[in-house]
Amino acid sequence: MRARLALLFVLMAGPVLADDGAREAARAAISRQAEALARDDAEAAYAQAAPAIRGLFPTAEIFIGMVRSNYRPIYRHRSFVFGPVQERGEAGLSQEVAIQDEYGVDWTADYSVERQADGAWRITGCRLSKAPGTNL
Repeated sequence: MRARLALLFVLMAGPVLADDGAREAARAAISRQAEALARDDAEAAYAQAAPAIRGLFPTAEIFIGMVRSNYRPIYRHRSFVFGPVQERGEAGLSQEVAIQDEYGVDWTADYSVERQADGAWRITGCRLSKAPGTNL
């Protein structure tokens, strides 16, 4: 199933960022957060969230509680594969990720990531949906 999702992402790929370094930096922020969540490291996961997200969830513990409740496939995943990326203005992008959760159900996460004033890339949101063809 992962191979099929990866192929689907390749076929659906949209415009690629001209700056590969920016794309890699944004993916690194997403990866750091996913890895931190897998370790239950609330502080490290929270550090990858943009200031606007931190404003909504004022502590790392509140943030990770929200992730546990609303983003369980990301919080506990078997696989996490980057798909297409699209530019969103001068300092933002949308990064798709194919995820398989702890029960083997396939999901698509669409992360929005923005470059901050200090140059760091931070996650500004994530839309999670079951992958096409998933019946569970």
